[in-house]
Amino acid sequence: MANRKQLKKSIAVVTGELFADCVALSMCADTDNAKLESLMQEIITLHDEYVNRLSHVEKGNERNFFKQLRKEFTDKANALSEQIVKA
Repeated sequence: MANRKQLKKSIAVVTGELFADCVALSMCADTDNAKLESLMQEIITLHDEYVNRLSHVEKGNERNFFKQLRKEFTDKANALSEQIVKA
C-alpha cells in the first residue's frame, strides 16, 4: 500500500511540474498558446489515467505491473517534456 501511495505522489509531482512549465511558457509573448493549452490537457489526462490505473492493480503480478507502469509513465512524461521545450 505504501508503494502505491508513494507512486501516486510521484505522478502528482511530475505532472504538476510539467503543468507549471506550460503555465510559465504561456506567459511569454512569443509562444503558441493553443499548443500549450493542448499540452496542458494532455498532462491532466496523463495524471488521471495513471492514478486510475494504480487504483486497479492486477493480483498476483504486482511487481511487473508497477515496473511496467513506471516505465510507461516515464516515457510519456519525457515525451511531453520534449514537446513543451519545442513549444
